[in-house]
Amino acid sequence: MGPAQIVVDGLAFGEGPRWHDGRLWLSDMHAHQVLAVEPGGAVEVVCEVPTWPSGLGWLPDGRLLVVSMTDRRLLRREADGTLVTHADLSGVATFHCNDMVVDAAGSAYVGNFGFDLHAHAEPRAAALALVRPDGRVSVAAEGLEFPNGSVITPDGSTLVVAESMGRRLRAFDIAADGSLSGARVWADLDGGVPDGICLDAEGAIWYADPRANRCVRVAQGGEVLARVDVDRGCFACMLGGADRSTLYVLAASTSDPAASVEQRSGQVLAVEVDVPGAGLP
Repeated sequence: MGPAQIVVDGLAFGEGPRWHDGRLWLSDMHAHQVLAVEPGGAVEVVCEVPTWPSGLGWLPDGRLLVVSMTDRRLLRREADGTLVTHADLSGVATFHCNDMVVDAAGSAYVGNFGFDLHAHAEPRAAALALVRPDGRVSVAAEGLEFPNGSVITPDGSTLVVAESMGRRLRAFDIAADGSLSGARVWADLDGGVPDGICLDAEGAIWYADPRANRCVRVAQGGEVLARVDVDRGCFACMLGGADRSTLYVLAASTSDPAASVEQRSGQVLAVEVDVPGAGLP
């Protein structure tokens, strides 16, 4: 595994990477844009979301879902390109919404900060929202310490959520109706701070650690299997490419909204790995 190569430079702050239809999709959060990146680095602006886009996913019919952070909504992009409200998350989210995973049936699991992170407020636990394909919203799980990136195993039976402030990955069993049960610690990360995560074909999880400037591959239980170090904070990661063996890393020198727009230090990096991606997203 060689050093990471720059695919895109000059972003404000990238989040929510997804490999979809041969391209890497992501949210340039503080530039208010959803982007799609060709493997060679060409960038398309897919849509504008003034209230900060974050997690991305797709309904079974191909329509894009976008988390709109500051107004706590889930948006749906219609066939004509317009954005409409798919769900109002304000009844579950206690502060900005963030990352999301969408299952094969179109149900979405959406996290939120739980408190005002950028104002350095006192941390408090948050709930994970479940949004049904028709837009109905309920609480999927409670008491999570900054629920962030999430993955679903290939058989659809297990959801794993990164708890950034809890410094762990937590797993749940997924019932046929999308409800969650059986909460358990999938891995304690020995001080690691998991932001975005992705799953591979051996059942290991890559997590992006913004404080340690690295992406780390861990087995269930927390054993470290590999790591990719970069020169700035790693905020999200995704396994993509033709055979899903390219680890895409979204990195930036800051997550501060104003500073990120001023500095434009955001990058998409790529490194080839031995084990391809699996599951969702």
